[in-house]
Amino acid sequence: MGIKGITEASIEAGGRTWFYREALPEQDNGRPPVVLLHGLVSQSYGWRKTLPELAAAGFRAIAPDWLGCGFSQKVDRLDFSYRPEALAAALGEWIEAMGIDRFSLVTQGFLGTAGLLYALGARDRVERLVILNGPVTPDAKLPWKMSQLAIPFVGDMLTQDPLLVDRILEGGSPYQVADEDLDVYRRPFLKSSDAGRSLLAIVQRLAVPKVTQTVAAGFASWEGPVLVLWGDRDPWTPVAQAEAFTKTLPQGELVILEEVGHYPQEDWPEKVNEALILFLRRQN
Repeated sequence: MGIKGITEASIEAGGRTWFYREALPEQDNGRPPVVLLHGLVSQSYGWRKTLPELAAAGFRAIAPDWLGCGFSQKVDRLDFSYRPEALAAALGEWIEAMGIDRFSLVTQGFLGTAGLLYALGARDRVERLVILNGPVTPDAKLPWKMSQLAIPFVGDMLTQDPLLVDRILEGGSPYQVADEDLDVYRRPFLKSSDAGRSLLAIVQRLAVPKVTQTVAAGFASWEGPVLVLWGDRDPWTPVAQAEAFTKTLPQGELVILEEVGHYPQEDWPEKVNEALILFLRRQN
């Protein structure tokens, strides 16, 4: 699972274990680090082709697996709600444990709403914000491929099938994911039934209509630079939603990634990296 230029580690935060991947620049140039958050049903592995490029550009780049996802702890849902607000609070604990002060934040997908809720509560810490394909307007809806995972009894069975990773990652994209990469994405589901149970809890409690209302209202007064980076072949979060959201941002910029789907960092990381590094380097 090791990747050249990327270290893998775990850390305790709030009494729970987080797994994360990190790439460091050769010299500390004082630039704010970059935290990259994955969506459903992904993990920090999705940023494997972005982390080294950020480090080469002079940024410390860190990508955690959300609690309940990837190789982070699968907390029992009786002990942790997995609601976006709870994930946002837990993310804050991880950031404190990592010793990260002011930083740039990158979010993606339907789990990205938890990252956006964190940002709204920590405006003084987020230097710049990048949002990749995810629900950002109140008319956003969880796609059927994901929402069926929350159906009682049906969801219990579906979330125990490791092949759900293939169906969702490729269902949101015009491309196939390489078998060796799917092997990594499936591994948590093959290792333990806890991965499926955590996914079930996450999907059941996403509350997309409610959370997107909070996001839309909160970011209307967001003063920092925001890059809305959007794949135009996403069947689940159309470009029209990105356009409408960007218009409400005081310092919003929309970049459309052509021929890219719901998981831009997986579909075409070179396009993501170019736009991301340009935005992070640009002077305010």
